[in-house]
Amino acid sequence: MMDKLKAYLIGFVVLILAVVAGIIYKWGFWMLVRIVLSLGFLGLTLMLGFFLALTLYAESWKYALYLVAPTALSAYATYLSVTWQKLNIVGGIIVLFILGLVFGIWYISEPDLGLLDRFKSPETLEREGNYKAAARKYEKKGNYLKAAEMYEKLDWMESAAWAYEKAEKYEKAAEIYEQLYEKEKDTYYLKEAHEYWKKAGNMNRAAKALERYAQEEPWFWEDVAKLYEELNNEEKAKEAWKKALEYYISEAQEEGVFWEDVGNIYKKLGEEEKAKEAYQKFLEYCLKEAEEDEAWWKHVAETYELLGEKEKAQEAWKKYEEYRKRIMQPEESEEEEKKEESK
Repeated sequence: MMDKLKAYLIGFVVLILAVVAGIIYKWGFWMLVRIVLSLGFLGLTLMLGFFLALTLYAESWKYALYLVAPTALSAYATYLSVTWQKLNIVGGIIVLFILGLVFGIWYISEPDLGLLDRFKSPETLEREGNYKAAARKYEKKGNYLKAAEMYEKLDWMESAAWAYEKAEKYEKAAEIYEQLYEKEKDTYYLKEAHEYWKKAGNMNRAAKALERYAQEEPWFWEDVAKLYEELNNEEKAKEAWKKALEYYISEAQEEGVFWEDVGNIYKKLGEEEKAKEAYQKFLEYCLKEAEEDEAWWKHVAETYELLGEKEKAQEAWKKYEEYRKRIMQPEESEEEEKKEESK
């Protein structure tokens, strides 16, 4: 496919070169320039005319007014190129369009700044109270700390947190996200606060933020427990494990696959009998699943081992290995067929 595409591209380039060479040979170099300018300006006129018609249809009079002059100039340049007259005016229009393009790129590079603001320093803009423009200017200079201060004055707290992150002031970003949670009551901010406290190296604050997050998103209690374990806070870790246990029990009653998690937490808490009861329920779930999907024999075997039933575990492992051999045989056959084909 790629070879064909290359061939088409090469053929197209060769055709263009042949046409160019033919025009120069037959009518000379300036005829080529005349044709290129005529087609170029014609294409530009049609494009500008299309957008002008579109803005008029949408009743966007401001943008339509912007397009009238360049459309008219392009149409006039098309006429002059086709008739090959007043070439100095054609050259002037080309220069004008190039300057317009450069100005457009420069203007688009800072769309939030007014024309005069672009020539002012961020310090001047800050003194004038134009904090939005000052923030953008500070960003461009790489002074994210000052940019963050401007965003705080604007009460654009998410932008301020982003700027503090860029300035590697992670603790300030974390504090802002905690403030945003208090204001918006959106748990997303607690999750962000947790991440930034971790980046700041304040694992205690990270754990507290994640704990508050888990109060509304309970599937994170296990992560909270593990984090407190890393901090050697056994009491808080135990509290979190108990809350994780409550969550997994409620889930297991609806979906049996979670009985394994219940058993693991009971075991961690030292409640061996309750752990066995949970593993037994998980085993029943696995045996039922294995009737339809033999891959589940692996989980059956592992659960028998957790329950200390070695013989039954060995039987389950045998069934899993037999299943593995059966599914591997077609793959091996396919590989052998490929080898034969390659020979």
